[in-house]
Amino acid sequence: MTAADRHEYERIPYLIVFDDRAAFRDTYGGVGESVVLESYLLKPQGVPSDTVTIFMHPIGGGAYLPMTNALPRAGHHVIYCNSRYRGVDNALIMEKVVQDLGACVRDARERLGYKNVILAGWSGGGSLSLYYQQQAQAPTVTCSPAGEPPDLTALDLQPADGVMLLAAHISRHGTFTEWLDASILDENDPERRDPELDLYDPENPNQPPYTEEFLQRYRAAQIARNRKITARVKETLEGLRSSGRTLEERAFVTHGTMADPRWLDPAVDPNDRAPGTCYLGDPKVVNMSPVGLARFSTLRSWLSQWSYDDAHGDGLRCAADLKVPTLVIGNSADDACTPSHTNRLYEAVGHEDRTMHTVQGANHYYVGRSQRPQLAEAVGTITGWLAERGWAGSL
Repeated sequence: MTAADRHEYERIPYLIVFDDRAAFRDTYGGVGESVVLESYLLKPQGVPSDTVTIFMHPIGGGAYLPMTNALPRAGHHVIYCNSRYRGVDNALIMEKVVQDLGACVRDARERLGYKNVILAGWSGGGSLSLYYQQQAQAPTVTCSPAGEPPDLTALDLQPADGVMLLAAHISRHGTFTEWLDASILDENDPERRDPELDLYDPENPNQPPYTEEFLQRYRAAQIARNRKITARVKETLEGLRSSGRTLEERAFVTHGTMADPRWLDPAVDPNDRAPGTCYLGDPKVVNMSPVGLARFSTLRSWLSQWSYDDAHGDGLRCAADLKVPTLVIGNSADDACTPSHTNRLYEAVGHEDRTMHTVQGANHYYVGRSQRPQLAEAVGTITGWLAERGWAGSL
């Protein structure tokens, strides 16, 4: 896209409001009987279109990312819709986020008048988009993993016309487990560790480059730790219910959630990322900092969002059921969603109308002036893919 092709665009804020009949609240603020979703329509001036691309991430916050704004500059109509859990995922229920995305899709078609809706799953929005599309095509999920509403089969979700997976990972629970610190032995005392699994202990005899034997042991320990936490969650929840406290919750802390061998050994799932860093900074610091994934969680949210075996929003399983055209874009210098995630998602798509493209040198967010060529390449790939299917408007 040249400078002459750049379009001015309007950023039109609006709200999507629908009834919330939940027995108890898991978000703070607002009217108790309603869910209110903060949304933005990014509309290029003088470029009519019957197609809109919708971005939603489980915890939102991407309305001003480079890609979100580059697409309307290229002439595409874009909606960025925040879920009800904007910025706070400690009580997030993925089934409720699917409900939120469904409200946005319906509003885009019925109120805003768009004929074609394309889901743009950025990062954690990838598995969300896949989960939504699977359930919109043929709903099967009648409750959350905790056995509670919403019933997705009763929501009359409208399927999208296409899905784009952009710098996406396989799922929140799958990615989280791959990042989980396998060395922690006691959830109540994170100082109790297996020194041979502590990636950040200089005395650990297992140092990069890691052996295949060590990696297999480490990955097995990560899954075992996730399952151990899940067992405790289920036991606690059942204890509350069996004592008649069916609406009570418990919150807890999970320490050590940024200890993926990928961050220290560039030979593990190799790409162009810089070793010793992750998308949140120094992984050793993030591992025990407040911003780590699942640092604060409720029982119900853990089962829906982080449980390795129980969470429904699995991108790979959901991708197998796709029936619409699918574009997968990976970034070769991504330090969050690495090539194995991109490749697994592409291979999982259950039909032949699938396209994959890797942007060489691109980081996770296309952040920085040096990333402008990579951003332009990604936007050009999206534009071409949409145009091939008659979804590019009057460009």
